[in-house]
Amino acid sequence: MVDFFIGVCELSKSFIFAAAKKIKMAKKNQKKAPEVEYELLEKPEEIAGRLERGEAFVKKNSKIFGGILVAGILLIAAVLYFQIDKQNKDKKAQAEMFQAVYYFEQDSTDYALNGDGSNAGFLKIVDQYSGTNSANLAHFYIGSIYLSEGNHQKAVDHLKKFSAGDYFVQARAFALLGDAYMELGNTKEAISNYKKAVDHKENKHFAPRYLSKLAIAYEEAGELDNAIKTWGTIEDKYFESFEFTNARKHKARLEGLASK
Repeated sequence: MVDFFIGVCELSKSFIFAAAKKIKMAKKNQKKAPEVEYELLEKPEEIAGRLERGEAFVKKNSKIFGGILVAGILLIAAVLYFQIDKQNKDKKAQAEMFQAVYYFEQDSTDYALNGDGSNAGFLKIVDQYSGTNSANLAHFYIGSIYLSEGNHQKAVDHLKKFSAGDYFVQARAFALLGDAYMELGNTKEAISNYKKAVDHKENKHFAPRYLSKLAIAYEEAGELDNAIKTWGTIEDKYFESFEFTNARKHKARLEGLASK
């Protein structure tokens, strides 16, 4: 029993000794860190030397720094000027575009495109006010007019330059591009643009119409399975649409052809 007690005491002593040794080493390390950290502060001549070298470097490269500063100022000024100039141009373009839009709505397409002698048409607006929101919208109108007149390649050229945040108008532009490509016999691009029209923030009122165009394009390209699937989408999802009856009819017809 005595031996056991002595053994426990010896073991406890060794644990206590080891713990004390670790604490002593930790304190020793903690003392060294501040010495390293504040070593530079204890040498003011070193700080002064570094400041002098930094000042000399700036003086030596003052022209470079000055050039960078001037270039930055000029860049900011150019960006501001461009934005203000673009806004001013856009206001003028909107004012001139008013009459052209009126002619477009009245089906006076020649005046809408070329102007009436007093007011600018869409073609002049896209040329004179390039890069503005009004010129962007004018491309949509021009493409629509050319498509209605049978100038399909010109319609493609202008509609491809148009982009809009309004998803109704953008989807319509994709569909018109699809129509133009179909007329040009390019079913691959027609399919691509009809799919964009369908997928661009899908709308229950317009999607069935675009799906119908897509199905016709698939059939024209000989892709009967995709055409059947597309008509089926109208049948399943848009049963209240005007296109529903035609979808059922054409789906049944194509299924008959596919089974032969």
